[in-house]
Amino acid sequence: MTTTERITDTLCIVGESPVWDAAQAALYWVDIPAKSIGRWDSRSGTHRHWQVDQMVACISLKQSGGLIAGMETGLFSIELGEADEVSRASEADRSHQSSVATQRLLASPANMPVGTRFNDGRCDRQGRFWSGTMFLDMAAARAEGCLYRYTCDTGISDAVVSDLIVQNGLCWSPDGRTMYLSDSHASRQLIWAFDYDIDEGVPSNRRIFVDMNNYPGRPDGAAMDTDGCYWICGNDAACILRFTPEGKLDRKIDLPVTKPSMCAFGGDNLDTLYVTSISAGKPAGDDLAGAIFAVRTGVQGMPETVFRD
Repeated sequence: MTTTERITDTLCIVGESPVWDAAQAALYWVDIPAKSIGRWDSRSGTHRHWQVDQMVACISLKQSGGLIAGMETGLFSIELGEADEVSRASEADRSHQSSVATQRLLASPANMPVGTRFNDGRCDRQGRFWSGTMFLDMAAARAEGCLYRYTCDTGISDAVVSDLIVQNGLCWSPDGRTMYLSDSHASRQLIWAFDYDIDEGVPSNRRIFVDMNNYPGRPDGAAMDTDGCYWICGNDAACILRFTPEGKLDRKIDLPVTKPSMCAFGGDNLDTLYVTSISAGKPAGDDLAGAIFAVRTGVQGMPETVFRD
């Protein structure tokens, strides 16, 4: 039986990139236009909040501590430090209790177009950080987005995948040998699969995995379970869809928000799917838009790989 619970009183403008930290039993996420990073302690129920000086779209944990993040102008190392705890009762005042994170630029793509920023991102199974860019004005439908790979040894790659409008849905199969990527723009709504060279970190043999024009919602952020099934947020359709490795839909979970944005497995047994959502552009009556949810799926997810720095 699937159950869905709201975990904090937070309402994000554009909540994204939930990341479970097993050592701390805590969930991290970002609110892109608010330029903020949040952390929820599952044991105490408290929430912490940090500000950065650019829009932050995606994060992964670093092996050495802290975070690696895709932001407006490039990839950054983020050190959070201490922040005031915010109880459930006082989260409405969290903007007055936040701390400022320390950020350091790691790399930027050459000739990154004006008006673009990084969007979805995470680490492959080997600990390389991947993230893609998008043009901020989605209505312009400009296919200027590219997908990049970053390691400490080699720096940032040239564009590995290009001609993307709104890059999303980045994920790897349990053995790391298949990479998934989506374009969530309304004119695309496609999820691709690639063969993935785990030694070199190079995708190849791009093919359509799922045409989301045939299913409810635009394909936003994704997660992977231990069966190799791909969970994708159906943005604008209030649901999460699970596809088998063959691209067959075998499960649909309805959510109490119209615009779920990204999901990640966490919890003690990695059987809870944490889901962020978006309040910007919400329809009338969507009172929980921007909330973060814990969905008990009865399915075990894959742990997120930390960035090897």
